[in-house]
Amino acid sequence: MATHDYQIDFPILNPLNNDKPIIYLDTACQSLRPRQVIEAMNRYYTEFPACSGRSNHQLAATVTRLVDEARQQMARFLGASRMEEIIFTRNTTEAINLVANAYDFQPGDTILIGNKEHNSNLIPWQMLVKRRGVQLKILHTLTDGSFDLPGFEQALADGVKLVSFGYTSNLDGVTLPVEQIIKLAHKRGALVMLDAAQAAPQRKINVRALDVDFLTLSGHKILGPSGTGVLYGKYKLLDAMNPFMVGGDTVATSTYETCEFLPVPEKFEAGLQDYAGIIGLGEAARYLQAVGFDAIQKHELLLNKIMTEGTKDLQGLHLIGPADPALRSGIFTFYLDGIDSHRIALMLDQMANICVRSGQHCVHSWFNANGIKGSVRASTYFYNTEEEAELFVENLKKIRKVL
Repeated sequence: MATHDYQIDFPILNPLNNDKPIIYLDTACQSLRPRQVIEAMNRYYTEFPACSGRSNHQLAATVTRLVDEARQQMARFLGASRMEEIIFTRNTTEAINLVANAYDFQPGDTILIGNKEHNSNLIPWQMLVKRRGVQLKILHTLTDGSFDLPGFEQALADGVKLVSFGYTSNLDGVTLPVEQIIKLAHKRGALVMLDAAQAAPQRKINVRALDVDFLTLSGHKILGPSGTGVLYGKYKLLDAMNPFMVGGDTVATSTYETCEFLPVPEKFEAGLQDYAGIIGLGEAARYLQAVGFDAIQKHELLLNKIMTEGTKDLQGLHLIGPADPALRSGIFTFYLDGIDSHRIALMLDQMANICVRSGQHCVHSWFNANGIKGSVRASTYFYNTEEEAELFVENLKKIRKVL
């Protein structure tokens, strides 16, 4: 993979623009955006800054067309049967909350999630326990962080309404055997929702082939704008659900006493939308598909191997997740005995312009359950180079030596 060729598309990485190059190893938090996405957004603000679907002038018509094209692009990106199955949200968090609040869960229904879910796939269900009397069940992983399939089958035997798992973990990069999970869940009559925020950036997803019921993703993880996301849902499920947020653009007509809601997807997209962001999200999906997911996975593995091999003898280093880098996608999460994770991140930044994430990565529940204060997460992408991975290892060794 000609990584340097891609770096030219990213203003902060382009060596022609920067005297002090940034080594960005925080893509699991938020990916960088190529100029193509930025330019697509800027065109909205400079050439057709109007509302979609409301006015009848030429500017509005352009926005309406481009938003529809972005919806069609995201439907193709996920392999959806129809564009109406794509609901635009602000992020994965909003998409999960939409399902939690709009689906007709009943008291006693059981929601099954994993033990290392992002707060976005934990807190909404905790709130549902309090408000609707549902039951929340936690499935624990095996000791190396991999999925416990026999344990999952046993959990399903006790009756589950919805299974909601992170497709790929933002903590350790482990990807679940989602095909088996969905088949087993459906056999037991359970619905399945996948949080694909970390999976969508680095693997091809086909929701029809998977037969998944709901799937969520965030634009800011897949080269897209902040504040954009997608909820995919099977049309029949979305059609049967009540709106979560209501108001402008969700109704066909209203009286002082009643209203008539628009069909899917409009009934779930209340108010004026982030049109520039939606257009940029469509452009991000096009860019990512052009790079190719096979190439992305191959490159992430190469970089993760460099980090894993280079630090395997580092005194006091504890890797979170499986030892095999092939099982951790582009994520390398660790902690060092006796050294605060935030201090390590600050030193990497100050010493070598290396940007990593430190702390508990919105998975506080897992860290608290395991008695671990925090960790450092280096996450790579196709725009990172082998040299950058080697510099990460080199500077981490310097920190270990000094501290």
